Amino acid sequence: MEKSTYSQILEETGQTRAMRAALFKEIEGHIGRPLIAFFTSFRDPVDIDDEDADRLQDVLRRMDLSNGLVLMLSSPGGNGIASERIINICRSYSGTGEYWVIVPGKAKSAATIICLGASKILMAPTSELGPVDPQILLMENGELRQWSAHNLISSYEDLFSRAQRAKGNIQPFLLQLSHYDERDVAAWKSLVELSQDIATKALETGMMKDVSTATIRKRIKVFLNPEAGTKSHSRPIFPAQALKSKLFVQEQDVRSASWSSITDLYTRLEYYVTRHVSKVIESSEESFFMSI
Repeated sequence: MEKSTYSQILEETGQTRAMRAALFKEIEGHIGRPLIAFFTSFRDPVDIDDEDADRLQDVLRRMDLSNGLVLMLSSPGGNGIASERIINICRSYSGTGEYWVIVPGKAKSAATIICLGASKILMAPTSELGPVDPQILLMENGELRQWSAHNLISSYEDLFSRAQRAKGNIQPFLLQLSHYDERDVAAWKSLVELSQDIATKALETGMMKDVSTATIRKRIKVFLNPEAGTKSHSRPIFPAQALKSKLFVQEQDVRSASWSSITDLYTRLEYYVTRHVSKVIESSEESFFMSI
């Protein structure tokens, strides 16, 4: 029976899964693999976490993935270890032992790590990856601020070195060093190494098999260290720069029929995770979401 106009309006306004199911099928026809979308809000304070990995696994285990899978990803990031779990889950459930990623907009930080675990990344010239260096939340003057772990470590080491070289009054250096705790600095260094290790292993076991760890870290330096080029954690890494890092990026024509369908689905899901929910994991048949 045909739906009433009012029901259709409610679906369009709420962007229910029924509004997007046909687009999933359309995109799957273009790419030849089952598609699953994983979006987290850029507006609400949510992270990629272990619960997302569990939800994704629950969706994947119900799908026929004998021909592999494609993950459409949009997220500002989150927990690197959760991203490592998601890489393992996608590979384990895929009948081909690997997966592709579509980045229709932005997949940053821990979301970029998920991309590094893929065998192929589909991006348009406007798509963005980002640095994977860890960010630290610290309270300063009653305000919670985000700092780059690299910058915190560098500033501490620079102050310490200058204090050692200084002649005469070193009190100004000691005053500034008093704001640091050696245990925190050690923890920040561990987080940096963990992030680099997760990113490197994702590539070692995926698109950069048979490439040494040292070579991989050299190739993706721009992703690992902001001082290598980006300067800021939020600065985009576009497809051309990702290709220079030897990532297997397949650039898409923004005017193609397949990218038009991808953009349609992306626009609808972005609206959904901005206006109605904070996270969604969805296929043509199922949808999990987390309320704002």
